[in-house]
Amino acid sequence: MDTQVNPAIDVRELPPAPRRSDATLVRMKSPVLATVLSAMPGLGQVYLGYYRQGFLYILIVASLITFLDRGAGAIEPFCGILLGFFWLFNLVDAARKATQYNQALAGMSEQAMELPKPDRRDSLVAGVAVMVLGVLLLANTRFGFSLAWVADWWPLLLVATGGYMVAIFVLDQRKKQGHST
Repeated sequence: MDTQVNPAIDVRELPPAPRRSDATLVRMKSPVLATVLSAMPGLGQVYLGYYRQGFLYILIVASLITFLDRGAGAIEPFCGILLGFFWLFNLVDAARKATQYNQALAGMSEQAMELPKPDRRDSLVAGVAVMVLGVLLLANTRFGFSLAWVADWWPLLLVATGGYMVAIFVLDQRKKQGHST
């Protein structure tokens, strides 16, 4: 059996590598870090700039865990399987989004993917939510304020989040219609 060895490739014949600016390198996201952060569902998406999606993921996981903790009855096996699947999906999604983000940033992506843009409304809502949570927890730990009511009223958080997302969608649609006319 006669094997042929290809001659070494002359590096001078290769096309020059695309040049990336320092600003592009700074904005690149690590798929590994995004995946590791997603061990806490949603945190990898937040790292990548997908704030809405990240907070939605943590709400989904928290809701499923609450259903399982309270005894979901006949749907308990379904909730358990869904929780496991969603947790793994969250990890894969973060790695995939980080890779697509980097490809779009480098101009290599064949997909029409928009890079996430900071949304001041999301930052404001998230900031207010974190402050309210901090005040409630401080009141509980420092002043003995009971948080027992949270066990009964937590679904209201899902209703408020859904309402916010619908309102943002409607406002965006109205804005698009306003620009097209």
